[in-house]
Amino acid sequence: MSDLSRCNRWLQRLGDAMRRHAAVIRAAQWVVVAFYAVLLILPAILPLPGSQARLLDNLTLLAQFLFWGIWWPFVLLSMVLFGRFWCGVLCPEGALSEWASQYGKGLGVPRWLRWGGWPTLAFCLTTLYGQLISVYDYAQAALLILGGSTLAAVGVGLLFARGKRVWCRYLCPVSGVFALLARLAPVHFQVDEQRWKANAGPRLPPPNCAPLLDIRRMRGASDCHACGRCSGQRDAVRLIARSSNQEILQATTQPLSPWDSRLLLFGVIGLAMGAFQWTVSPWFVSLKQQLASWLVGRDLLWPLQDNAPWWLLTHYPQLNDSFSWLDGFSIILYLGASALLLGGALLLLVRLAARIARAPELYRALSLSLTPLGGAGLFLGLSATTVKLLRYEGLVLGWVQSARAGLLLAAIGWSLLLGWKLLGRQGLAPVRRGGAGACLLLANGLVGYGWWLQFWGWV
Repeated sequence: MSDLSRCNRWLQRLGDAMRRHAAVIRAAQWVVVAFYAVLLILPAILPLPGSQARLLDNLTLLAQFLFWGIWWPFVLLSMVLFGRFWCGVLCPEGALSEWASQYGKGLGVPRWLRWGGWPTLAFCLTTLYGQLISVYDYAQAALLILGGSTLAAVGVGLLFARGKRVWCRYLCPVSGVFALLARLAPVHFQVDEQRWKANAGPRLPPPNCAPLLDIRRMRGASDCHACGRCSGQRDAVRLIARSSNQEILQATTQPLSPWDSRLLLFGVIGLAMGAFQWTVSPWFVSLKQQLASWLVGRDLLWPLQDNAPWWLLTHYPQLNDSFSWLDGFSIILYLGASALLLGGALLLLVRLAARIARAPELYRALSLSLTPLGGAGLFLGLSATTVKLLRYEGLVLGWVQSARAGLLLAAIGWSLLLGWKLLGRQGLAPVRRGGAGACLLLANGLVGYGWWLQFWGWV
């Protein structure tokens, strides 16, 4: 028996065990909910930490480190390694939304709510608002954004589709990001549709698919929450290993939503890069200075005041950290420009690559080839908080820059490999394949240059 066969048999047993021990998974979900609530609520009601506070003697700083330094970066990493296991087994919002839906009105899901653009819009607005109120630095801001999202998830559960996760399927701000990254997972629940049809009499009770998927026609890991509830159903659903490239390379054989490309290029890459880099960007400083000079020259001084409430713009004067109205406008302008300019440039390059390949619709699949680079950028940006907090504790971490360079180069190489393989499946002449590949090389290089500026060029 080959190593792959043994691995798949072990994975199949794991998937079946997840179904048998669903009660254990539910108990684990409530443990995560309790931990999430402590990390989110308790620091928000404690005094702000002083300048001499440290991780090990201040609960607020410790919670900040656990939440933004460990939790979120490694949730993103888990999507690439295990698919949406986090969503189906551990996510507190998903668990609370499903629990609330069992006691709600159970209304049908209206058409407007099923619009495919909600996750993209929610991600962009949440990212932008988070920067305005410094969500990574202050517990009150984190409680407002993440707590507000959790309350919205519960509210949606109380209204729609009894026993389901309507919030997770259609509205969650990070659901679209998770769906993109899960395409890279080396494991997934595979469905054999022919075997499903052949076993007309189910041996097991019909599973409750909380994210409202048509299990029989499920393809890939992007939408599946990997909860294990359907494992073994009709002897057609199995947890197996696969190539991490498989789902993106097969994207040309399946209809793709235009929102996948838009979220990846304009949100995950363009907007997120602006959100992570504006605090160190000399371009942002220059923009703000020019706007300030323009305002002063016209005797418009009120935008320079920092009297906005903390829930609108960062306002913590006791720590000498307050945003003026001009700061807020400059952040919005910088992040918007980053999303539109970088995302637009990437869109033009992948469209040009598809046109050179004489397959205009191929641009959606080619844009997905940038998923490894987009995911690596999110991890690099979020882990910068981890590094910052550890350095405050006196740790040198001299290896960090080398690790960042290695991760960035590996992601660029992976993205280029995916794009090159997608072009190879078109049967192109070498000249056309090379021209289209050059466009993808420029796209990857542009993103790589943006991260080089943040971690090396502007240091």
